[in-house]
Amino acid sequence: MTTGFDKPTAQDRFYLPDLCTPAAVLRVVLIAELAAMALTLARQPAWNLFFTDLAKTSLLMLWLVLTSAATLCALRRHLARFSLPTSSLLTAGAVLTVVWLVSEGVYWLGRFYEDLVVPGVWFPGDRGFFITRNLVLGAILIAILLRYFYVTHEWRRNVEEQAASRINALQARIRPHFLFNSMNTIAELTRQDPAAAEAAVEDLSDLFRASLSDAKDMVRLEEEMEITRVYERMERQRLGERLQVEWDTDQLPGDAHVPGLTLQPLLENAINHGVEPLPEPGAIEVKGLRKGDMLYLSVRNALPVHQLRKEPGNRIAMDNIRERLRLAFGPRARLSTAIDATHYQVSLAFPYRP
Repeated sequence: MTTGFDKPTAQDRFYLPDLCTPAAVLRVVLIAELAAMALTLARQPAWNLFFTDLAKTSLLMLWLVLTSAATLCALRRHLARFSLPTSSLLTAGAVLTVVWLVSEGVYWLGRFYEDLVVPGVWFPGDRGFFITRNLVLGAILIAILLRYFYVTHEWRRNVEEQAASRINALQARIRPHFLFNSMNTIAELTRQDPAAAEAAVEDLSDLFRASLSDAKDMVRLEEEMEITRVYERMERQRLGERLQVEWDTDQLPGDAHVPGLTLQPLLENAINHGVEPLPEPGAIEVKGLRKGDMLYLSVRNALPVHQLRKEPGNRIAMDNIRERLRLAFGPRARLSTAIDATHYQVSLAFPYRP
């Protein structure tokens, strides 16, 4: 699977899950045990032989599913190159081949040790029935599982595509806002300070380069903070001494990765809703720290609560960043907000991925 918003490969687009991971192996073992218990309950009319039959069935199921998982783990990158029908047939064929080989192995193992075990209790006595039964059950189970994997994969892909569409829509709204504010600032500086106007044009080009990049791109945290500082310089040209931003992010590793335009919109909201409405200078605190493999970022600004509630765009930006963090890092990432009598704070938490 992809990590974050990297461009998907053929393996990422393939609906069969990666069975090489420990989590997948654990799920396979649990499914095997549940199937063994169901088969034993359906087969045994009384409890006197239930646990013996369960142990025998569990052992066989574990051999079958773990061997099948190892086979599909090795073949997955090759299966992903084929079309959906072809890859599904090849996957089913590979699993049924494993079922046949393991069944043959179990039968002949029983024949080899037939003098040490009771016939028909731990090992099968009828080779043809035993192998045919296992192949039929395997075909039914693999058909159900492949259908389940396909539906789950398509649902997850649709969710990610919808999220990407919302991200692109939000960026389309952000870009004109960059342009209008920045061009007004440059127009004023052209008459008052040509050198500052030239620097502002360079900063504007950097901002638009970041804004026009693919919404799925992951960037280094140091790059995200740099583009945020560029935005701060642009706004300082417009607001002057009214804007005071205090940075305390030395503990953050610069090689960490985040979705592009994660921190910059937080500073933009803090300036628009926390500095501009105030008649006096407004301070914004940007803090970051690392605890173990988790990184924490917060942006805090002075803001009356009634002012925040008038701005629906602030909530839209927060929802957008929260969704991108979830898609990039899963449930370990989070975005939270806190409001007191005089301040508003947005806090981010996400895993460190160099």
